[in-house]
Parts: sequence; structure tokens; C-alpha cells
Amino acid sequence: MDKEKEILAAALKLFVEFGFHGTPTSKIAKEAGVANGTLFHYFKTKEDLIVALYNGIKDRLNAFLLTQVNDEETLEMKMKAIYAKSLEWALIHRDEFYFIQQFNFSPHVAKVSPEDKERQTRLSTCLLSEGMDSHLFKSLPLNLIAMLLGSHLYGVHQYLVSNDLPDSKQKEVIDETFVLLWEMLTNTK
Repeated sequence: MDKEKEILAAALKLFVEFGFHGTPTSKIAKEAGVANGTLFHYFKTKEDLIVALYNGIKDRLNAFLLTQVNDEETLEMKMKAIYAKSLEWALIHRDEFYFIQQFNFSPHVAKVSPEDKERQTRLSTCLLSEGMDSHLFKSLPLNLIAMLLGSHLYGVHQYLVSNDLPDSKQKEVIDETFVLLWEMLTNTK
């Protein structure tokens, strides 16, 4: 593993355990087995490290989700696949998902470049725009619908990790909560 990857892995572990403020760069460098100067060779500031870690995780998640969408399916089926696969990914990659949540509720989110934001939200924006353009969704602002989706996903994830459910019950919860979400957002009855 190269030094940059070691630094990012150490940062993820420590940020999840101690938070952004409770994790000095010296602790990250020590965990990664590199000198503090080496860390700053790869990341000029702690904030650059935090944003790079976030962008990397989001890019991997989005690459995975892109493989889960079948363009031949209905919008409802595409969104259900993204919803279910996002939760499945989050249950497997708990630290990464927790970090995404932590990041999204921090001031660091303002440091993500417009280009990175566009790339990270392209899939969901396309699906949401399709629902808006076809008048399938209620006439709410697109960014509100996106926030409702994210909040719903975070809440269901928290429920799933807080309860020791067998896989079959997890799938049932995911399916049922998607139905609730779909009914909330759409004009269909």
C-alpha cells in the first residue's frame, strides 16, 4: 500500500473514532506509520485530507451504484435499486458511510468543489430530474427531494445497524421503507 493510501486509511479510522477535532494530523501520521511531514507532502492541510478522503469514498460508492442501475427499468425500479444497494453498501462499509454522514454535517462540506459535487450527485440528479420532468414526483424543489432521500437513507441505516436483524429481515425493512419513500415523493397512489 502506498503512503497516501495508508494516510487515508489511518485518517478514516481515526476520524470515525475520534471525530475531526479530536484527530490531530500527528495522530494520523503515527497511525499511518509516516512522518508528519510526509502527511503534509500529500495533503497541504488537514482539511485537504478530510475533503480528499470524502471525495475518494463518494467516488467509490458512486462507481458501485452506477453498476447497479439498469437503464431498461422503470424509474421506480432504478431508484429502488440505488436505495437498496446504497443501504447494502453502507452496512458493509460502515466506517466509510459513517464518515460520509459526519462530513455532510460538518463545515468541510463547503470545501467540496462544484465539479466534485456535480460528479458525486450526477446519478441521483439524473434520476430525480427524470421524476420531476415526467411529473411523477410531487412539485417540490429538487434539492428538497434529494435531502428527504438522504435523510430517509440515513435513518433506515441507523435502524438497521442498531438492531441485530437477519439478512432476510434487513431486506424486508429495506423493501418496505422504499415503498414508504416512494409513496411520499410521488403523485401516484
